[in-house]
Amino acid sequence: MTMNDRKFNMTRRTVLKAGTAISVSAFSGLATQGVWAAGSDKPEKEEVKVGFIPLTDCASVVMASVMGFDKKYGIKIVPTKESSWAGVRDKLVNGELDAAHVLYGLVYGVHEGIGGAKKDMAVLMGLNNNGQAITLSKKLADSGAIDGPGLAKLMQMEKREYTFAQTFPTGTHAMWLYYWLATYGINPMKDAKVITVPPPQMVANMRVGNMDGYCVGEPWNHRAIVDGIGITAATTQDIWKDHPEKVLGTTSEWVAKHPNTARALTAAVLEAGRWIDSSLSNKNKMAEVIAAKSYVNTSVDVINQRILGRYQNGLGKTWDDPNYMKFYNDGQANFPYLSDGMWFMTQHKRWGLAKGEPDYLGTAKSVNRIDLYKEAAALANVPVPKSPMRSSKLIDGVVWDGKNPKAYAESFKIKA
Repeated sequence: MTMNDRKFNMTRRTVLKAGTAISVSAFSGLATQGVWAAGSDKPEKEEVKVGFIPLTDCASVVMASVMGFDKKYGIKIVPTKESSWAGVRDKLVNGELDAAHVLYGLVYGVHEGIGGAKKDMAVLMGLNNNGQAITLSKKLADSGAIDGPGLAKLMQMEKREYTFAQTFPTGTHAMWLYYWLATYGINPMKDAKVITVPPPQMVANMRVGNMDGYCVGEPWNHRAIVDGIGITAATTQDIWKDHPEKVLGTTSEWVAKHPNTARALTAAVLEAGRWIDSSLSNKNKMAEVIAAKSYVNTSVDVINQRILGRYQNGLGKTWDDPNYMKFYNDGQANFPYLSDGMWFMTQHKRWGLAKGEPDYLGTAKSVNRIDLYKEAAALANVPVPKSPMRSSKLIDGVVWDGKNPKAYAESFKIKA
């Protein structure tokens, strides 16, 4: 824990002891004294509607509101529960939502005009790394498909139509599912049927036999284990350690009209992510809050195991995973790396979703608002990486560093 985090927690305890509401507005002296209260820095909108889907990784948006981090920056976040990613997309585009907890690849898909109306979009920050998974049905597991190699072998031996679900065609879960299947020689476009199902409906659909497997965020993978209908075949951190996942997304138009609000919103959510990651008790408190009906609507025990890195696969295997869901990770989980945005574009190209040759770097520079992020990070006293690019080795051993996205997109043997 850094000195600033210690100061932050000490100040919060002082506020709580005083018997006040859990409001962070009282400690503007930490990082934001006068930053928004006067002149041109004042947020253009005080009430900010932020959409979310019932998933564990909506937590920093919810906690920014519940804990009062938003007040510190002169705004009020109004978390708005949505039923599907398509609904989030439509409400962002038409302005019903100011911003949203949203799939990284969805934002880029809308910006590229894939699968709907084209609209210039903006990524303000990352909300988390890691913490999704691929679930296979208990029926498949009983036939030997407990992991990628087992699934590939079963699909070769027992020829039939296999159905897998993701949550949005250009989204993160679709890309993790496709990448994982292809790693084991399964072409998701030719060897399987892929359907789109909203996250909270995954477990119910598997229960009635509508799919053989799915990729989704927590807690809906662990819930399938608790309900005895599915097993965890892989975590997404197995596919890409510290992968980008959900982002705080909005439209370029909204940022242009509300730059101070965008900065304040980003700073508030940054602080919430740092608060979640700072202690075990904070993670448990977060799990208690978001399990409520108004947010994720599940039991606390379905959420709190995997946010602590305590995993089980549903077949008796248990392990402690150091690469569990991170909401802050010293700012590494939040910085909108250009290379992360570009990666989703390479996969959109790989799977035939993008038409023509994308302007990888130009688009990423336009969408990922590093300028605003740096300002918000300065307010929240969050460190910023030196480079807007990062290098990662994925499950198939291939390194992605953003240097030659065209060649990378064309290099895969299995593609659309």
